[in-house]
Amino acid sequence: MKYDNTIIESLLINFLRNEANRIGISKAVVGLSGGIDSAVSAYLSAKAFGPENVLCVMMPYKSSSKSSITDAEKVVNALGVRSKKVEISPMVDAYLNTLEGDVSNLRKGNVMARMRMIVLYDESAKEKALVIGTGNKTEVLLGYTTLWGDSACGINPLGDLYKTQVFDLAKHLGVPQELIDKKPSADLWEGQTDEEEMGITYAGVDKYLFEKVDERRTDEELIKMGFEKSFMDKINSMIVRNQFKRVPPLIAKVSNRTVNVDFRYNRDWNT
Repeated sequence: MKYDNTIIESLLINFLRNEANRIGISKAVVGLSGGIDSAVSAYLSAKAFGPENVLCVMMPYKSSSKSSITDAEKVVNALGVRSKKVEISPMVDAYLNTLEGDVSNLRKGNVMARMRMIVLYDESAKEKALVIGTGNKTEVLLGYTTLWGDSACGINPLGDLYKTQVFDLAKHLGVPQELIDKKPSADLWEGQTDEEEMGITYAGVDKYLFEKVDERRTDEELIKMGFEKSFMDKINSMIVRNQFKRVPPLIAKVSNRTVNVDFRYNRDWNT
């Protein structure tokens, strides 16, 4: 599962630059959370577009960890990119206060994630820039993401890298050590961490996902490799039930050429 990070860096920088230029865009907007994924996306974006063409947006909620902002600012200072802070508490609370009864942390977290994406897309419209994704392959496969929230983006440089590979790339890029050392967290409520919420470790699940998805091992082979059946069943269930998050909304077919069914891409129409 080890990659040559020099090659990966070059590949991802060219991916960002080429895909943006193809549609006539030369700027990027990144939601900077203070976590490792958004930091790596910011580093790659700065290299692809130039620091002056990257806007990093910090969007804390009142329950967010103070270190989220300080760690995000370390990335901004290291890269020399433009940045702004948008407090989302008034926006989120304006909606939450209209709800009756107890609202779960999950629902609150989803509202925060989607509110942040509203902010990012508004900034992208102002900047005429692309929103750069920050979701890694582990999150994509397990569905550990908010649909139309943190999963929304124009293009995603990290979606084919497992979480542990993102950590390796972060070290290669020179991301501040504090971000590499901190426990991964969506920072949606106090004390929340990704691994505790999902009941897994990234190191363990990445090994399994690599063997199952990339190497296409059978269940029998995976058991022989030492993976426990209960663990496999849990991860397999997460992959299957979250498939809907990995595809565009399904369109009912009523014509000969249905978008995303028969019509998947534009031909070269010289336009």
